[in-house]
Amino acid sequence: MLQLLQDRFQQIIVILQNPEYWWQFLILAIAACLSALINVRLQQRLEQNNTQSSGLRHIAVRAAQRIVWPLTALGLILVGTGILRNYQLPTTILDVVVPILAALALIRLCVYILRKSFSQNPLLHSSENLLVLLVWSVVIMHLMGWLPTVLSMLDSMAFTMGETRITLLSTLQLLLIVVLAFILAIWLSELINHQVARMPGMSLSMQVGINKFSRFLLLTLAFLLALNAVGINLSSLAIFGGALGVGLGFGLQQIASNFISGFILVLDRSIKPGDVITVGEKFGWVQELKARYIVVRNREGVDTLIPNENLITSEVINWSYADPNVRVSVPVQISYEDDPEEAMQLMLECATASERVLENPPPTVRLTEFGDNGICLEVRVWIADPVNGFMPVRSDINVAIWRAFKKAGITIPYPQRDLHIKSMPSERDLTIATRADAAPGNQPAQDGSSE
Repeated sequence: MLQLLQDRFQQIIVILQNPEYWWQFLILAIAACLSALINVRLQQRLEQNNTQSSGLRHIAVRAAQRIVWPLTALGLILVGTGILRNYQLPTTILDVVVPILAALALIRLCVYILRKSFSQNPLLHSSENLLVLLVWSVVIMHLMGWLPTVLSMLDSMAFTMGETRITLLSTLQLLLIVVLAFILAIWLSELINHQVARMPGMSLSMQVGINKFSRFLLLTLAFLLALNAVGINLSSLAIFGGALGVGLGFGLQQIASNFISGFILVLDRSIKPGDVITVGEKFGWVQELKARYIVVRNREGVDTLIPNENLITSEVINWSYADPNVRVSVPVQISYEDDPEEAMQLMLECATASERVLENPPPTVRLTEFGDNGICLEVRVWIADPVNGFMPVRSDINVAIWRAFKKAGITIPYPQRDLHIKSMPSERDLTIATRADAAPGNQPAQDGSSE
């Protein structure tokens, strides 16, 4: 390996000493500068067009932005290569740079298309440049003829564990195959998810269940096939399975429980995205069903992550489980001096103040009890969209009742208490009590202490 590097270094020195190759370096420098200037201008123009584009056109503009520089540099170098060949000058260096730039443009385009194939994948988005660099490095080593030597060097870095020889090359191959298998599995899973989402009559919970099951199955198969492709005996995973069982028994109980509970929730279709639920004191709308938890968003826009196990073991109120119709009650009190029948008639007229109130079942008004401060009345209405909340309906009805009661002269009482004094103490009793308080034994000590 060292001898090969020395030979390559000597070849580079010979090339630098030959004036015929200086023209190639000059063309490379000119191509780099011009392509950088052209790239800046084109990027600005593409960015302006991209702000007004969407959909497929937006993707095409983003893809063009990634290949502008390598394709521009490639075109300039091809022009320079043609000029040198016209004057019968060597083009050895340029002939190597041309496929390298073409490979860079192709790799950047392929990686971008791969990233866009996966929806909401921040990991692939952040590692796009790293993937391009790794693949491009391998291509450069292949074009320069260094790849076999590098592979031999990686294969020589090895150690033996029992009867198995583990090398750095086999480890990198395993990682590469696993990554490629996982990418293919995720792509197939999302393809299945998109196809299932287009099926008419498929419920949201069933879509989530198929998505979870297909992803789990495909990732497991991808991992096993990757191990088999590298040459690892799958029977050796029995030890790993035993260790996994011990881990589940000691420290991973909650994770396994939440994972299994997630499949149960999907299969029994008790909770699905869009449902309005109450878990303990948490009220909100189900946004997503994850493998370990569900996402519930409340009225303030705050997302709460509730473990799946809590939904299995605790009481859950699903406001939209079977029938979306929900009854809303609005309590009101009136004074004992007012006519409750007149107040009930006014409340019944005010029940339709909100457009969300249903005509069937019709609104009703009930006299619930005779309270301490007044007569307790309650108007009951039905709505069909609990996902929009109950408070707007109560607010509209309360405002209408307030206006109707004020116009009719009906009083809404406030808490009050009557104090009845049966008898007052006589003047003689007050005099005796005053003298008893003024006695010397009842005087407090001047220093704040008592004897």
